[in-house]
Amino acid sequence: MRRYAYVADGDRFLPRLHEAPDPRPGPGEVVVRLRACSLNYRDLVLASGVRKVAVGGLTPLSDGAGEIAEIGAGVAGLTIGQRVTACFFRRWPHGRFDKAAQDSAQGGAVDGMLAELVALPAAAVVATPAHLSDEEAACLPCAGVTAWNALVTRGGVQAGQSVLTLGSGGVSCFAIQIASALKATVIATSGSASKAQRLRGLGATTVIDHRAVPDWDRAVREATAGLGVDHVVEVGGIGTLERSLRALAVGGHLALIGVLTDGTPPTVWPLVHKNATLSGIYVGSSDHLRTFAGFLAAHAIRPVIDRSFAYTEAAAAFDHLRAAGHVGKVVVRVG
Repeated sequence: MRRYAYVADGDRFLPRLHEAPDPRPGPGEVVVRLRACSLNYRDLVLASGVRKVAVGGLTPLSDGAGEIAEIGAGVAGLTIGQRVTACFFRRWPHGRFDKAAQDSAQGGAVDGMLAELVALPAAAVVATPAHLSDEEAACLPCAGVTAWNALVTRGGVQAGQSVLTLGSGGVSCFAIQIASALKATVIATSGSASKAQRLRGLGATTVIDHRAVPDWDRAVREATAGLGVDHVVEVGGIGTLERSLRALAVGGHLALIGVLTDGTPPTVWPLVHKNATLSGIYVGSSDHLRTFAGFLAAHAIRPVIDRSFAYTEAAAAFDHLRAAGHVGKVVVRVG
């Protein structure tokens, strides 16, 4: 088979394609023939060389979908040819997050999905929703499950509540779709008129231009009659966290996810003053992906794909994501 691995290129890493032996399933494992993978901002962090020890020779990407090609001993409930989507963590089937799960993150702690064939624990794949293509399903494991846990599993979002999303990346697009399906009101931020229009099409009722309105937290409060939002899906990190805290309502929930921006760490006093809840979100378990996939099927929701690249164009896919002009997900076709 052909698989990608990070190779050193000065002070960064690039994904390079090479041949490798076909994997065989061990007991309790399956081999998945990948048809599509998707990228996340995390992959740019790894490729930048920030975690050089972890990425030398590592197969990139946490997200992939395809069909089962081979089944190991002791596996029940799965069949050859069945369409499946791989989970972000190889060893977090359900329950509380632990160190074993943390050490099984694909494309970071262990080899990832950017290969023609991958051997995985059977508990680390879920059935792909029938209404989704493999390219669409490949968008679910990281960004989709992260948004699901931020708003539903940990956030408990309810109809009539308000949600703030930042930008137009995969997590934010999924969050808008989830919140809209659950009849919550969505306020989004964007620095692009064309992107703002796309976000409205996904269900955002208000889009604030953060370039024209740098104090967008004030605009959020104005849009909510001075109350602030019930939920913030915070993907920006240090550079946006202070304004997100200001935009949060008393008793609200902030899901801390991303590291997209730099800046001076803010005071977290508003959490105390507002009696608010802060949740750190690191994707989710196989059960979370399975539940989320069922939700997408029930509501006929399809992921937003900005652009799809051929298998030999993986490096170009990284460059496209790095340029930050996308809305939604960037995909690499494998099959």
